[in-house]
Amino acid sequence: MNLRDLADAFSIWMDCVAATLSGGISSVRGSRRVRLTEEETDTFKVDLPQDDKNVAIAADRIRIVNGAIIGMLPNELAAALQGSRTELVLQSRHFLFRPLDLPKRASEFLNGIVRSQIDRLTPWSAADAAFGWTPPIEADKDRIAVTVVATAHALVAPYVQALTTLGVTSIAVSTLLPASEGDGVPIEILQQKGAGALNAGNVRRVLMAVLLLAAVSMGLAMAADQVIGSDLNAQKSDVLHRLSERRAAIRHDGSGGALSAQLSLESRKREIPSSVIVLEALSQILPDHTYTTELRIEGDKLQVVGITHDAPSLIRLIEQSPHFTRATFFAPTTRSPTDPGERFHIEARIKPGFAVQR
Repeated sequence: MNLRDLADAFSIWMDCVAATLSGGISSVRGSRRVRLTEEETDTFKVDLPQDDKNVAIAADRIRIVNGAIIGMLPNELAAALQGSRTELVLQSRHFLFRPLDLPKRASEFLNGIVRSQIDRLTPWSAADAAFGWTPPIEADKDRIAVTVVATAHALVAPYVQALTTLGVTSIAVSTLLPASEGDGVPIEILQQKGAGALNAGNVRRVLMAVLLLAAVSMGLAMAADQVIGSDLNAQKSDVLHRLSERRAAIRHDGSGGALSAQLSLESRKREIPSSVIVLEALSQILPDHTYTTELRIEGDKLQVVGITHDAPSLIRLIEQSPHFTRATFFAPTTRSPTDPGERFHIEARIKPGFAVQR
């Protein structure tokens, strides 16, 4: 990686940090909430908070066509939308609703699971779709059910574009389940910052100034370290020279070299686990209804992929073993119609001094 690549990576990292900080500051700062509810095609009813007694608008409906506001907005309505956090509620006829049945543990990974399933459940890819899902509902003892809601990103983009020109702080696009339109809880499918949001560029400049100050302080500290540590470097060189002489003397001594090699081999045997012993330990831990399709050992890390009837219980079994620790799922647990059980992906650490206990 050259210097240009490092600079580009640093710039991207700074943009991410600035965007996160600006979003957090905006949420703490607060702003008026305005809801636009679609009544007819391209026609939206404007609802202000009931406790907002200081705003009176002359018109309570607006039309948005092809990314533009139709007609002139009254000054009161334009002022109400300026700097507001706007919720755009579209009718359910614009969306596809698809049920999804998942293991109960999958609730921790819903974002990744739904994103990976979008191209299977809808005609769009995850990049071309605006989507969300309902809160998980317990369908069985170890199963949950969610409803995935999706539409083409191109359908909502014109509405978002029109509201952005009005200076809103943020835009949340949502819809309702067909059976609950009018009184249900909106399902958010898109969240986007508007032109009125806190400028991330200003936050980025402040961060750069702080980092520059930190770099100058570090430079001064390093200069002081070089002056004060000159004597320590001389002592270090002397110690290294003596160690080198001692090692040379040991290499000339045949018995000493053999003993060193033997100790090294014994240490390696104790610290590096045997693949055969790992397999034997797993065969004693895993229940009869579980079988593996992949097994990878990299250093002290073990990764197991397979199919079982109860994936969460495997974590407990592996953790209880004296040979493994820090067991966790490194990918979502899924169920395919063709699989006899849940497909799991578990990762664990192999303890040093691995040995099968009988």
